[in-house]
Amino acid sequence: MKLTLNVNNATHVVDVEPETPLLWVLRDNIGLTGTKYGCGVAQCGVRTVHIDGHATKSCSVIVASAVGAKITTIEGLSKDRSHPVQRAWIEHTVPQCGYCQSGQIMAAAAFLKSNPQPTDAQIDEAMAGNLCRCGTYLSIRDAIHAAAKLGS
Repeated sequence: MKLTLNVNNATHVVDVEPETPLLWVLRDNIGLTGTKYGCGVAQCGVRTVHIDGHATKSCSVIVASAVGAKITTIEGLSKDRSHPVQRAWIEHTVPQCGYCQSGQIMAAAAFLKSNPQPTDAQIDEAMAGNLCRCGTYLSIRDAIHAAAKLGS
């Protein structure tokens, strides 16, 4: 079935089954591989994207439900890593292996839109659904505070 998606402010027509997880359409059909596959059961946060500005786990969303929505992936957050969260991530050298970072960044960016001056506890709660195998949680928290100061 042909479905039309708005991804990173571009129109994409994809010919897929409506029940296909959005993650696979983004990666396999559109070619945006910044959103990673993680645990497969919507628990790790690696595949976080924004749907209409809300952090959403793309592995748990069927593509048909995303038709008509504005989808933003890590590739669409900024073209040159100028988004405040990306700048803070680089400044604080958050990534180690890097695998979870696109999901972490997308979750943090959505969180800061609704909470521009968060406390440590609010950050910890908001980011709890995003796992990091390398354990960079303190660096992630520091980077979120820095991004808030940059005006995310």
